[in-house]
Amino acid sequence: MAKRDYYDVLGVGREAGDGDLKKAYRRLAMKHHPDRNPDNSKAEQQFTEAKEAYEVLSDEGKRAAYNQFGHAGVEGNAGMGGGAGAAGFGDIFGDIFGDIFGAGGSGGRRGRSARGADLRYELELTLEDAVRGSDSRIQVSTLVRCDTCSGSGAKPGTAPSACSTCAGQGQVRMQQGFFSIQQTCPQCSGSGRVITSPCGECSGQGRVQKRKTLQVKVPAGVDDGDQIRLAGEGESGAAGIAAGDLYVLIRLKSHSIFSRDGDNLYCEMPVSFAAAAIGGNIDIPTLSGRANLKIPAESQSERVFRLRGKGVRNVRSGSVGDLYCKVKVETPVNLTRRQKEVLSEFEELTNGGGGRHSPRQNSWSGKLKSFFEDLVS
Repeated sequence: MAKRDYYDVLGVGREAGDGDLKKAYRRLAMKHHPDRNPDNSKAEQQFTEAKEAYEVLSDEGKRAAYNQFGHAGVEGNAGMGGGAGAAGFGDIFGDIFGDIFGAGGSGGRRGRSARGADLRYELELTLEDAVRGSDSRIQVSTLVRCDTCSGSGAKPGTAPSACSTCAGQGQVRMQQGFFSIQQTCPQCSGSGRVITSPCGECSGQGRVQKRKTLQVKVPAGVDDGDQIRLAGEGESGAAGIAAGDLYVLIRLKSHSIFSRDGDNLYCEMPVSFAAAAIGGNIDIPTLSGRANLKIPAESQSERVFRLRGKGVRNVRSGSVGDLYCKVKVETPVNLTRRQKEVLSEFEELTNGGGGRHSPRQNSWSGKLKSFFEDLVS
């Protein structure tokens, strides 16, 4: 599929200045960033497209080449934002997103493209722990900084040296016709240094695989699908680069009594035929203890009662949801002979009242009669 025009991708005119480009890119990146759209391939594609467009148009040399030759003028130099990718993109990314995703900007840690990978961990919680909050211990297998070389990747007693190809800059300038293009150094992959004596523990990577135990403080009121971000607890970057983040995804276990929808809880309570007919009081469970529910006389099955403030306290607003209790009238089973006799007597007494005691049944009988009369006519 043909690439879209970079100016159209960002939604700016060809006369747009640096500020306009950055503003447009920031808006698109905030909307389509993978952290905000997990498992959304379309959003990821749009984010990559915007990143590529901004990387080209924000560079004076690449923009001039693109304006004159189109995509052919920058082919092979755009869209390399991952890893040690396109020249200067790490700094651009960090500057734009330092206050949004915690990636660090000028004066802070290096941009996201230079960080270690983010990790995700699914934490299963009971409904009670999610509602009340908890402290959970989790174990994560990840790449951590090598203690032997302190993350440098170099053998103890030695140090990385400046790359001779790029003079430690991490980038080289390539001349193409009358203009030059800045590219990632192929010798050091953009790091600006080379390791001549690698660490024996990590083989020069500056990190090793390790299983670590972390304490996760779960705030009260979290729901299924919520995420808790542990900054710097993801994979360590290669050769001393800052670590990524760990995102703890909350998953709720099914509950034997309650189901949850947002801040509200739902349950079903079986009541006897007699209690539903003449009314009574029943004890129902809540997450804060027992509550008494008054069942009015002549209550029908499926009737829902609402108990205000017996739901979940919202983790963000602090407002409390409600508990909805659905009554399920239970037909008695395993009856004795005497019980059956009493029910038969009861049936005769109620039938003697016509439709006064069973209005729905009486109405249904009338509809059936009309239906069959129309059918034979």
